[in-house]
Amino acid sequence: MNTTLAFILAFFCGISSAFAQTNEEAARKIDSLFASYNEKTPGVAVAVVHNGKVVFSKGYGMANLSHNIPITPQTVFNLASVSKQFTAFTIYLLESEGRLSFEDDVRKYIPELPVYEAPIKIKYLLAHISGLRDHGALASIAGEYYLADLRTTEQNLKLLVKQKALNFKPGTAFGYCNSNYTLLAEIVHRITGKTFADYTNEKIFAPLGMKNTQVADTYETVVNNMAESYHRRNGKYFRTPLMESNPGPSNLLTTIEDLSKWVLNFENPVVGNAQLIKAFNEPSYLDNGKKVIVRLIDGDTIFHAKGQNVWKHKGANILSHGGHTAAFRTHLGRFPDQRVSIIQLSNDEDHEDLGGAWDIADYYPNKYVAPQQRVVTTSANAPASTTTASYTLALTAFAGEYANDELETKYRLEVKDNAVIMKHRRLYDIPLKRTGESKFTGFGPNTFAFTMNFVQDQTGAVVGFDISNYGVTNLRFWRRK
Repeated sequence: MNTTLAFILAFFCGISSAFAQTNEEAARKIDSLFASYNEKTPGVAVAVVHNGKVVFSKGYGMANLSHNIPITPQTVFNLASVSKQFTAFTIYLLESEGRLSFEDDVRKYIPELPVYEAPIKIKYLLAHISGLRDHGALASIAGEYYLADLRTTEQNLKLLVKQKALNFKPGTAFGYCNSNYTLLAEIVHRITGKTFADYTNEKIFAPLGMKNTQVADTYETVVNNMAESYHRRNGKYFRTPLMESNPGPSNLLTTIEDLSKWVLNFENPVVGNAQLIKAFNEPSYLDNGKKVIVRLIDGDTIFHAKGQNVWKHKGANILSHGGHTAAFRTHLGRFPDQRVSIIQLSNDEDHEDLGGAWDIADYYPNKYVAPQQRVVTTSANAPASTTTASYTLALTAFAGEYANDELETKYRLEVKDNAVIMKHRRLYDIPLKRTGESKFTGFGPNTFAFTMNFVQDQTGAVVGFDISNYGVTNLRFWRRK
């Protein structure tokens, strides 16, 4: 949970009288929180909706540093993965109209997908339990530049159609995967005969009066008041390119003003009805009947519910989701019992570094709850600790050319300065770190962190490797030379 969310919750949720401040006092505190944003930095737009009204709405920093355009409540941002709840809601609308079933096999609508060991149902896509490989993670392994390369729905579908295996059996585990929501948006298109952009505007944005909201089918879309996104390097800000033309998992463009209308729809439905919204807000389930768990954080279990996470923070029920694409950092959190929603849309890559949730609680003498012991988890892709172990296989045993037909790509591994170097025609050279007899890790400036496990034949010769990253498990590359 980020600083802003924890801070504003303290003022508006009414969890404790120690935080029963007036809106004016809260506004001053929020201003101080974002005091580092100015006319020379990117920034953030913040809105708070309480008891059916927008009680705070303000922008900090600049939407465009080249043209000195400030952020306002009317500034348009890319919602990144917060877009997913809109995609899921659209599927729920189609189900309520009897135009699809959550139990439907995805191949009913996208028959070109492979036949796997078990059918992939629409409800699996909604809950991230399909087992599909993430197309962004696949593209990274294929040697494409993350975000800077053009990615279209058509390209991603072609990539998914070629995948011969899944990360796990459908319905048995959680695996966050943007491919799921690309397929959901494509299903909407194939059922309705309309573009996903047109259909969402017709069914959601127009009825709610979200006049400055749209789904971008292409990165070339001209958008009034659109923020640029920025990252900082060596004390200077640089534009962060984004060439996504793949709606569904991302690419919903909107403002904090329009998102305020969206969150109010959960209290007084204009789009959908109370029954639909109740089902939409409930956690999803695996085939074994257990709730889909995203992860454990600070002692709380976070469940997944169709483009939203369901959990508790300090006893308060929350439905929330964050987003990150290019340098856009976004967050939407709803506290239904307190009738509070908090919206943050930022064009600053480092926005989440402004502080910690527990630090905010420490600002006040009467904390509403004692800090809980934090649970520290280790990423599957985290580099292994340095080891001085001796190995049987020399580094030269791994040198050679390796290829994968599903991605239509290849790598060459060479040994230089007592290290294995991974080379691709489109990427910077990647030094690999040895973590075991046949195990390595790597991370490049334009690739996600990955692990590699080399495979040997009966004679002990290295014949290939399995590579994994955040969205791909054990993709086999075979040695060609």
